[in-house]
Amino acid sequence: GVPPPAFPALSSSVRSCKTSRPCFGVRMVAERSNVEYMSAEDLVGNTPLVKLQRICPEGSSNKILAKLEGNNPAGSVKDRPALHMIRSAEERGDIVPGDTLIEATSGNTGIALAMAAAIRGYKMVLVMPDNMTEERRATMRVYGAELVSVTKEEGMERARDLALEMQADGRGKVLDQFANFDNPGSHYVSTGPEIWRDTKGTITHFVSSMGTTGTIMGVSRYLKEMNPDITIVGVQPTPGSSIPGIRRWPKEYLPKIFEESRVDMVLEVDQKEAEEMARRMAREEGVFCGISSGGTVAAAMTLSAQVENATIVTIVCDRGDRYLSTGVF
Repeated sequence: GVPPPAFPALSSSVRSCKTSRPCFGVRMVAERSNVEYMSAEDLVGNTPLVKLQRICPEGSSNKILAKLEGNNPAGSVKDRPALHMIRSAEERGDIVPGDTLIEATSGNTGIALAMAAAIRGYKMVLVMPDNMTEERRATMRVYGAELVSVTKEEGMERARDLALEMQADGRGKVLDQFANFDNPGSHYVSTGPEIWRDTKGTITHFVSSMGTTGTIMGVSRYLKEMNPDITIVGVQPTPGSSIPGIRRWPKEYLPKIFEESRVDMVLEVDQKEAEEMARRMAREEGVFCGISSGGTVAAAMTLSAQVENATIVTIVCDRGDRYLSTGVF
């Protein structure tokens, strides 16, 4: 066989590091000794915005751009409000490190809060339906969270009520993503500005799933301030569909942060359609995303068939590896 090419020989001064001047590596260490290094929370946000290439119909005049929120450190768009809610509560003096925090969650917010609580020194109790995937539950435990379950039939409505009951019993502080305006506030100060920056202000439509509605509320507020002509599109499941992260709330449980006037139109997506698009995203775009993300991309495709010369931005809110046990993939 042909021997591998030899690396250039090091000079004796660099090899021994015994000269009067420090060798390259030592000098670099010395020059960087005063650098302030990032923590995990500094990695939240500034996620990539990528153009979908193969899913979009050939010859379309539209661009569909996907913001890959799975690149956040805990793997979803919920890293943004989780960290922002805790920081804001600290600034108001509502909580201090060492306190116990409680939250009702269907998965991603719980994982994000568990991470943020670990970073900032809080105990975390998460209340969730028992039909959430084992990957999500295991990830929450890894971050040190305590899990409290309600039944699938009781659902998120009971989880929300139980969290408030636990707070009333003095067992901790509920951050309440459904009524906490720091939730949409996180997207007003980060997600919205990032989309405007990365599209250079050319965005014409924004498509987002509606669960807690924090993402669509905060992004809508920012984008409409920059250009009132941008169309904000919400995505809901069809009646009977079960898509993690997308909800049709009963009126009495509609999130208090939701303002109907901030959404220009609503598209419905079927569960099978969302699941198939999630599989297509992996096979055809190399983006391994969750089921709700498949739903929002499917809605963006529906929208694209109705408009021309549009720049459509949609949120890919998490990664597909959280759903492997569901059999969808």
